[in-house]
Amino acid sequence: MLATARAACLIGVQAHPVQVEVRLGEGLPGFDLVGLPERGVRESRIRVRAALSSIGFALPPRHLVLNLAPGDLPKTGAGLDLAIAASILAACEGVSNDMLPNTLLIGELSLSGELRPVRGVLALLRSAREAGLEHAIIPDGNRDEAMLVEGVSVHCAPHVGAVVRWLNGQAPLPEVAGQPSETLPAEEPSRDLSAIRGQEAARRALEIAAAGGHHTLLIGSPGAGKTMLARALPSILPPPSNEEALEIATIASSAGLRSARILAGRQRPFRAPHHTASAAAIVGGGEPVRAGELTLAHRGVLFLDELPEFRRDAIETLRTTMEEGEVVISRAKQRVRLPAAPMVVAAMNPCPCGYHGDPTRYCRCGELQIVRYRGRVSGPLLDRFDLQVAVPRVSARTMRKASVGEKSSVVRARVQEARSRLAANNSHNGLDTLTRDVAPEALRLLELGVERLKMSARAYMKALRVAHTIAALEGSDVVDPAHTAEALQYRVLDREPV
Repeated sequence: MLATARAACLIGVQAHPVQVEVRLGEGLPGFDLVGLPERGVRESRIRVRAALSSIGFALPPRHLVLNLAPGDLPKTGAGLDLAIAASILAACEGVSNDMLPNTLLIGELSLSGELRPVRGVLALLRSAREAGLEHAIIPDGNRDEAMLVEGVSVHCAPHVGAVVRWLNGQAPLPEVAGQPSETLPAEEPSRDLSAIRGQEAARRALEIAAAGGHHTLLIGSPGAGKTMLARALPSILPPPSNEEALEIATIASSAGLRSARILAGRQRPFRAPHHTASAAAIVGGGEPVRAGELTLAHRGVLFLDELPEFRRDAIETLRTTMEEGEVVISRAKQRVRLPAAPMVVAAMNPCPCGYHGDPTRYCRCGELQIVRYRGRVSGPLLDRFDLQVAVPRVSARTMRKASVGEKSSVVRARVQEARSRLAANNSHNGLDTLTRDVAPEALRLLELGVERLKMSARAYMKALRVAHTIAALEGSDVVDPAHTAEALQYRVLDREPV
């Protein structure tokens, strides 16, 4: 007898439908599994046999052939266990075949038949919705993630026996509904922008970066507050839209991350990899392909502290990603696309000792040492940062006497309004659109600055976009000379000395 069950396989952060076909044939007893299964999938034969034995079912002494279609798609992960078990039961007439064609089955089986949670449930459920399936069965441990998906009736099951009873119409399964049950933690007070004292210019640059989604490079002496500024950036970003929240949560689910705020769509991701991270850790890779830091920070912030200390091959991968918004990983058997559109925020010292240009500390670095230090980061990569901001060291007296700045909630409201204005004006397209609402005096000032600073065409376009963002923050539909002048101030590396 032939039976079929519906499943899905995760590749990168994308789910691909898998059809599990089982046929009982004549011949010597055996269990053949075909369809490009990787080792974890091949081992499902042992888990499924033991799980079915726990509910009193023994495989018949016949030749069993199990095919995972499509045959040219590599199958990874243990999430296919439940679908394999259900298809075998249906082929042996242990369960009704009526519900299987319209039900997605997800879950790893333990030897006792319990359903264990798996990675990427959100992506798998979205694939079920796109395929037009009405039902889905998932492990109890994935309940909170499943609450974000609409359009599919999702049921939670603790054990394969409960799935069997549901398929036979003997007992219902609880349906997932409501909101994630985990208590959402509040933002830490130290992450609020008001905690930063004496860095008004850097706070302003941070607000501009948040409003326009600009990549930002912070340059300053050790202890100037670069890391604190970067960690405060997510607090002034607008909350993600429903589509963005689902996209962020899907990536987090695929990576096995369990952040309650991210899964609930309340927070954008913030990733800060160590400078010893490899290129594969930043971009993604491995076998099977896993998402890297660029993808995990999608729609959020990727913070690279001590930028020159990163491996050259790791950070140079950012050159195309910062503009394209995706990562393409090519393998001999497959080609995987991963979304990667974070705000990249990097921090670096002006020199190896960190005190070049500091008015209170003596720099011990020679000119050649400074050139070599900055040469660790290529010019094309530095050119891709929209804002290059100098962060001077603030004295203890100045920090103590500085007034408390605006809270993140106040700044976030302005940022959200500016983003709405930019979206309405459609001011982040080509050169013709960027120069359309720019005053002639402002355009001449910008062109003069570009000529004197010997800026590239890319830097010219970025300065124009920054000027539009500044105008949007000021509530103006026209870019004035003051806006272009401020935009030119955020090209620190185009001026010498730093």
